[in-house]
Amino acid sequence: MCKKIFIAATGQHCGKTTISLSLMHLARKKYERVGFIKPIGPKCIEYNGLTMDMDAAMVASVYGLDEDAHLMSPMTLTPGSTRKFLDGKIAPETPRMLITGAIRELEQKYDFLIIEGAGHGGVGSVVGANNAQVATMAGAPVLMVTNGGIGNVVDAVELNLALYEREKADVRVVMVNKLLPEKRERSLAYLKKAFSGSDLLVTSAFDYSPVLAHPTLQHVAQMLGLPLMGNPTERSRICHNIQLGAASSQRVIDHLEESTLLIVTSSRDELIVTASSLHHIPDFKKRLTGLVISGHAPMSLITQQILDDSKIPYIRVEETSSEVFYRLREHVSKIGPDDLEKIELINSTSERYIDFAAIDALL
Repeated sequence: MCKKIFIAATGQHCGKTTISLSLMHLARKKYERVGFIKPIGPKCIEYNGLTMDMDAAMVASVYGLDEDAHLMSPMTLTPGSTRKFLDGKIAPETPRMLITGAIRELEQKYDFLIIEGAGHGGVGSVVGANNAQVATMAGAPVLMVTNGGIGNVVDAVELNLALYEREKADVRVVMVNKLLPEKRERSLAYLKKAFSGSDLLVTSAFDYSPVLAHPTLQHVAQMLGLPLMGNPTERSRICHNIQLGAASSQRVIDHLEESTLLIVTSSRDELIVTASSLHHIPDFKKRLTGLVISGHAPMSLITQQILDDSKIPYIRVEETSSEVFYRLREHVSKIGPDDLEKIELINSTSERYIDFAAIDALL
């Protein structure tokens, strides 16, 4: 008999994938065989010759589930698939058949199956397979992840519950994520009061963590759609701060904060050379994660040589510094298979904050 849980969320960027990784880690401490599926895949990549949702591919890579990869992302929403469905080129029953078929196969193989939803509750509605509908198809109890707070959490949960109740999905757990440490206990106490008239288990996940919230160098490169140059072993370094290198070289260097991604115009040869030359000094290296070199102007040959010889990670873009700065400030970090620092932190922290036994007892 396979236990199942559906990981939903009240909105995007609540931390569904972080919670899924945590439950994978915690479930594997109790169950010998733990599987994963993301039935609807709105953000796809190529993985081992398959078109898969990026989160499903990440879990397959991290937890060695490659042999199940063809089942872990059964319905991908690639460009044009929505129009094909509405035009009748994809049969109405296809999404349901693909999803339920994959879940049935995985149920036969695993003791515990984690089913991760996509985005907010309504994602997938256009193909007749939103999160609430998929949870019902799977026959899986629902754990709903929310961001921190009190009033906004209650509002978001109530709004989403209406959809899940309409589809007769079984919501059992509300998990509050990204809590402010100083407000953690008070927020949970009030949320338990707010839902005291229901059968919902109100529990908590992680405190807000800059390490989890901020992007790695690899994520920045992927977001910009450009290669990361320099030492490839530093691609998983986290960028806690983003700074524009607009002042004098000395002032920029003196005012670097910890783990800064420095955006510098390509015509600032002296600043690029200074940063490159200091990269081998451990104390300086802690403060400067890497460079984004912006603008159309070419660097001089000697500057390029010093930059490459230093092995400092850098990304070369043609946008202006201000354009890149605002793009990066709006970026929300996603966890990838190379983010070993983040994944190890998630696993260790989950053991302290997530009550897996209480969740498991409800399934």
